[in-house]
Amino acid sequence: MRIQFILSEIGVGLRRNLSMAISVVLVTFISLTFVGAAALLQLQINQMKDEWYDKVEVSIFLCPQNSDTATCASGEATQEQIDTVKAELDGDALKPYVEDVFFETKTDAFASFETRFADEWWAQGVTQEQMQASFRVALVDPQQYQVIHDYFTGRQGVEEVRDQRQVIEPIILVLNRATLLSVGLAAVMLLAAVLLITTTIRLSALSRRRETGIMRLVGASNLFIQLPFMLEGAIAATIGAAMAVGGLWFGVRYLIQDWLAASVTWVPYIGTDAVWAIAPALVAVAILLAGISSVVSLSRYTKV
Repeated sequence: MRIQFILSEIGVGLRRNLSMAISVVLVTFISLTFVGAAALLQLQINQMKDEWYDKVEVSIFLCPQNSDTATCASGEATQEQIDTVKAELDGDALKPYVEDVFFETKTDAFASFETRFADEWWAQGVTQEQMQASFRVALVDPQQYQVIHDYFTGRQGVEEVRDQRQVIEPIILVLNRATLLSVGLAAVMLLAAVLLITTTIRLSALSRRRETGIMRLVGASNLFIQLPFMLEGAIAATIGAAMAVGGLWFGVRYLIQDWLAASVTWVPYIGTDAVWAIAPALVAVAILLAGISSVVSLSRYTKV
């Protein structure tokens, strides 16, 4: 009987404040979409780091012809200089840092260039002699790339020491800033959701003061009086959370996996399983918002 009464009170409250309940759903949906987007961006960043950082190589580019770098003043790297670099990479001093070394000759570099830029008009005039040999160094710990960089930078016969992180980290930086933007917008929207849920519950409590007064007279407890109002907010917020999960799933499934992954194939993208992983947290946040708002409102307007 009590459960039936509580359910009927919830229905009455939602009907009386239907427009406000819809507003709560929409604001919760938007705010939790931003929260979920920030979480998914962070998962995407972590996946990219896991995928790329373990494969980061340090490239030691040897002097080509006609380089204006100071270390290449004597011209193209000689075989003696190449052998010296190779011996040091294989030596005991760098053994704790170097996992594997691959030497790319000018012939190998030209073959890779032709494969990559075969359809580009400007690549037709490039010859094998314009290529430069290089060492590709795989590290035991990619975080220690600076050791190799400092060891060979400024060495005669070495034009440049380049770490692939220089290409990866600007992308990571952009995504991190996008995450911060999403978190900021989510915080504003969550505050708006709390205020709106608080207002909705307050209006619902005020519109039913007569009923709550009668319930007090017959000895109803505070919890029994407040529970319908609390559940109204929780239901509206949970619906908003469910819509946010659905929107994020749609975005990941159709915008990222079907569209973006087909256009930019070199990025390891997250899947819809990431959405399901954060879905419980979004629902929990929605219920927490409703709980905080209920405590703030009901402690004053349904107090015995």
